[in-house]
Amino acid sequence: MELPILNDLAVILGLSVVILYAVSLLRVPTVVGFLLTGMAIGPYGFGLISAVHEVEIIAEIGVILLLFTIGVEFSLARIARMKKSVLLGGSLQVSGVLLTIMVLYWLLGAPLSKAFFIGCLIALSSTAVVLKILQDKAQLEAPHGRLALAILIFQDIAVVPMMLVAPILGGQSESPILAFVMMLIKGVLIVAAAYVLARHVVPALFYRVTRARSSELFLLSVAALALIVAWATSSLGLSLGLGAFLAGLIISESEYSHQALAGVLPLRDLFMSFFFISIGMLLNLGYFFQHFPIIVILTVFVMFIKAGAASSACLCIGTPLRAAVLAGAAIGQIGEFSFILAQVGLRYDLISDSAYQLFLAVSILSMIATPFLIQWAPTLAEQAMRLPLPGRMKLGAAAEETEPVVPHEQDHLVIVGFGLVGRNLARAARMAEIPYVIVEMNSRTVRDEKANGEPIFYGDAAHAAVLQHASVESARALAVVIADAAATARIVETARLLNPGLYIIARTRFVTEVNPLYALGADEVIPEEYETSIEIFTRVLMKYLASKEAIERFAHDIRSGGYGMFRSPSVRQRGLGDLSLSHADLAVNVVHVHEGAYLAGKTFAQIDMRNRFSLTAVAVRRFGKILPNPEGHWVIFERDDLILLGPSAKIATLIDYLHSSAGESS
Repeated sequence: MELPILNDLAVILGLSVVILYAVSLLRVPTVVGFLLTGMAIGPYGFGLISAVHEVEIIAEIGVILLLFTIGVEFSLARIARMKKSVLLGGSLQVSGVLLTIMVLYWLLGAPLSKAFFIGCLIALSSTAVVLKILQDKAQLEAPHGRLALAILIFQDIAVVPMMLVAPILGGQSESPILAFVMMLIKGVLIVAAAYVLARHVVPALFYRVTRARSSELFLLSVAALALIVAWATSSLGLSLGLGAFLAGLIISESEYSHQALAGVLPLRDLFMSFFFISIGMLLNLGYFFQHFPIIVILTVFVMFIKAGAASSACLCIGTPLRAAVLAGAAIGQIGEFSFILAQVGLRYDLISDSAYQLFLAVSILSMIATPFLIQWAPTLAEQAMRLPLPGRMKLGAAAEETEPVVPHEQDHLVIVGFGLVGRNLARAARMAEIPYVIVEMNSRTVRDEKANGEPIFYGDAAHAAVLQHASVESARALAVVIADAAATARIVETARLLNPGLYIIARTRFVTEVNPLYALGADEVIPEEYETSIEIFTRVLMKYLASKEAIERFAHDIRSGGYGMFRSPSVRQRGLGDLSLSHADLAVNVVHVHEGAYLAGKTFAQIDMRNRFSLTAVAVRRFGKILPNPEGHWVIFERDDLILLGPSAKIATLIDYLHSSAGESS
């Protein structure tokens, strides 16, 4: 029996591999490759796909899984900390775009209801596109990444009232007040249910699931929770995506969140590819090329309005100019929920068929342009910083907090970023009595830590004025430990210009960013992915009893060579022979002497472990103290712990001997 969907999946995946390989050679983002694949195989391209509806369903699952994983990576407490960015920043961005587009459309002669609806369509951005790109670039934890996410969360929530108001705008609802009250009731019910599930139901459920020790059962339970919550919110008239996000938040409150995320990520990546492909399939290529000039002009106009509104919203809540520009560039496109809302608009005659095609073309072109705009955004931000603007706008609303408390005028340490790495570095500096000052862009962290006595101030260290506040010209060292690769590069470059003799050490996520940072002036660059490898192989080699000197020399060679040994695994580097192991079966084990044991009361000479068992007594732990190098006349006491060196098999032989009748009778 022939299954059309199976044939279509084979075509989609096969062509996706070819196109993605081609765009990777051109260094074009993968999102663009997926959209191009959809255009090629869709009904307006070569028409290779017949089961279009089934592909759209698969794409919807991709959106659900994406928002679920985002929810898992966040927590209710973290969302609460972002409430200012979500509520104030998101509302300013959405209302700014909506009102601007509504007024312009109304001035062109459209009815006010339709103008308002078009404003709603344009106001929404693509959570799927933005988060995919920011995650790939490891920028989701950067200040502009958090801002973009906060605004996107508000937009996803705003979809709900927009969907409910559509029938009212189309004259199909007889009781708008009742519809609004019902929306509030549903929202309260969903939040209450999510809280109960997160605090009481899900932890107990997953505790029982994990006791079964079945990875399949665990993964199915995670997927079932995500889909059930998404279905429940959808049945209440809310969006599937919002329900999936809530499901992720519910799991994020449990200790099982990391395992859940690991299981879902491969599925998310696969299904998300279908989402982007399905978006590309919607575009009518004939209409697109026929109206290409107007589509390009409208796309540029829409992205400019949206990026400007988002940047302005970020500035209004006290964000530095650079982060505001980067966040605005990230959410300048039209989003996937706009497509769903547009379908509702067609149903209630709020948008015409020709306007719908124009809307689709502009939306998809804006999605294609987004990866490139995000890539160029740092340059745009730097140009914006050169404008003659007030210092408060450039540095943010917390600029008044930029007066540092530098313990000494020279030779201090400047720490940029106060996350986990920054906190540990500050703690170590404090213990070593090294004077230091911290530069941080999270105003709440600055306020809390300053109250705790930390020498910390608010600012974007990518700007010379902020580094000068930290007295970087007279500092001895600068440690850049933030998650934003572009900002790290700018900080290193600026600091080197301000202080040519400064020792600069930078943290980065990926080894591909190492050489550019060295070129900008960094003295040491620590890539997390390779430092983790070094730590792991160090412990493994210690387990195999390689000498500490050889291990340290090997690790030093890797670091001093810019991690070249890891990047060229086929080349056997000089010096690796020092790590060759001829006694890999040796192990250090502890044998406890129980009360009444055969060993108790005997000397080491009487036991003669070396000749009888090929074991050497390294030390004895007695009453909590370590007694090294026991001599032959030493008596073994009850409750002693004998620390023995030798082959693991011989340790087992000794233990068997001690418990055998022969051992007892000897």
